[in-house]
Amino acid sequence: MPHPSTLLGSFLLLAAPAVLAQQFPVMELRAGFHRIEAEVAANQANRMQGLMHRRSLGANQGMLFVFAFKDRHCMWMRNTLIPLSVAFLDDDGKILNIEEMKPQTENNHCAAAPARFALEMNKAWFASKGLAPGIRIGGIDAAPAPQ
Repeated sequence: MPHPSTLLGSFLLLAAPAVLAQQFPVMELRAGFHRIEAEVAANQANRMQGLMHRRSLGANQGMLFVFAFKDRHCMWMRNTLIPLSVAFLDDDGKILNIEEMKPQTENNHCAAAPARFALEMNKAWFASKGLAPGIRIGGIDAAPAPQ
């Protein structure tokens, strides 16, 4: 029988990936009467990680990217396994444009005008809810300050 400290070491090694998993703060957003549970990527490390390596995303779950400054930011899908739609938003949460993104591609999907936020959701989520450019995403004013 292995020594108890060996068993503990083995357990810690097996548990390590779960402990090391990226944790993002979560906030509630609204699109009309649709509730969105958005993980928030407000610092550079979280923005770079995004939804990479995820195998699924809940029906009304997404990720809000908070940028340090307004610009024509671009997104891509390197190491992202699920198809996504991204809405680029201005300072007030108004949708500027929506782009459909295919998994594991490196095409740039860019804001049509200077954006302060990007909201990634499952592919076609915005279209299925009748959301289009010009519609405001509520709750954006509670987003944390970018770092």
